[in-house]
Amino acid sequence: MNMNWGLLITIVDWLLFIEVAFTVLYLLFFAVAALFKRKDRFPETNKQNRILVLIPSYKEDFVIEYTVRTFLQQNYPKNLYDVTVISDHMKKETNRRLSQLPITLLTPDFERSSKARSLDYAINNSGDFRRYDIVVVLDADNLVEYDFLYNINKAFEGGSFITQAHRISKNRNTETALLDAIFEEVNNSIFRLGHVCCGLSAALVGSGIAYPYQWFRDHVGKAYTSGEDKEFEEMIMKENIFVDYLNDVYVFDEKVQNTNEFNRQRRRWLAAQYHSFITNFYNLPKAIWTRNYDYADKILQWAMLPRIIMVGIIGMMSILLPFWNLGGAVKWWCSGLLLIFVFALATPDYLVSKNFNKTLLYKIPVVVLGMMLNVFRLHGLKNKFLHVEHKVTDL
Repeated sequence: MNMNWGLLITIVDWLLFIEVAFTVLYLLFFAVAALFKRKDRFPETNKQNRILVLIPSYKEDFVIEYTVRTFLQQNYPKNLYDVTVISDHMKKETNRRLSQLPITLLTPDFERSSKARSLDYAINNSGDFRRYDIVVVLDADNLVEYDFLYNINKAFEGGSFITQAHRISKNRNTETALLDAIFEEVNNSIFRLGHVCCGLSAALVGSGIAYPYQWFRDHVGKAYTSGEDKEFEEMIMKENIFVDYLNDVYVFDEKVQNTNEFNRQRRRWLAAQYHSFITNFYNLPKAIWTRNYDYADKILQWAMLPRIIMVGIIGMMSILLPFWNLGGAVKWWCSGLLLIFVFALATPDYLVSKNFNKTLLYKIPVVVLGMMLNVFRLHGLKNKFLHVEHKVTDL
């Protein structure tokens, strides 16, 4: 049986291009929308809510004590917020020092550890849940400004019940860390600021998030994977709850400093996105029909190619297709130029340093290759990086 290779290449070419073109235009639209920045303006309020701050910490002995000591300096009434650290397999000496601080220290002994399990454990051991109004989730390496809880409370009283703060890099000391910081800010511009400027919900990013306490208590036990932020998004969107974005409220996050850790992190995110799309795509018609546009938009996000993989496809097609069909390659060159424009539009000026071009030139090809290889192992990735985050006996 003879195969028409020309027809096959043309079909693959156009199928890939349609997906890439949709993703690029989607990114462009929200990158432009993000230019119309709004300030986080909420009215002053006299009401001060009780806040529970949860900090899951899996073997984060090096950073957790400084994080907690810094957070305890909030200019919010001390009797109105409690800090709970979930110490998951940290050293006894670390726990001893933490226990001397005015916090609640929980030391679960998970055989298989995940952030979702830690959060659920903390909620189930938070005592009288009726005394809290808001729960804030931070990572063990996150630092915040002194008015963080003040701004969270003000947004909550202003009607923003679920809020994502502006997560920003606190280190750019390696090329990988700079690349991670750039990607974080591009996502902030497109999937958070750009979305709320259009009246759509912001995407969650895993930390720097505030929830109504009762909602969180009722839903945290339903999260069971290492992609718990995607699971929370699914639950929030199905209930048609708006997620606000506090562009002027910063959470300083430690960026990964080597390529292996960067790729491992992206593998887990890829598995979470794949899982979210597979379990939700059939709800797209219903979401549109019921005018739950946040949920419909979220499903479309999960259906899109990850930006790193898209860069790889555009590069590959731009180089290889001219040998087969020079005219057909033009559309790929145009999409590549448009994508570069989108990234330039969404990248804040403070990240464009003397190492910027070097980072893009040397690091992105390595990362792209790693992510392209991951696509061919997607089912295995889902099992390894999504359903089991840390197996204690393997560490």
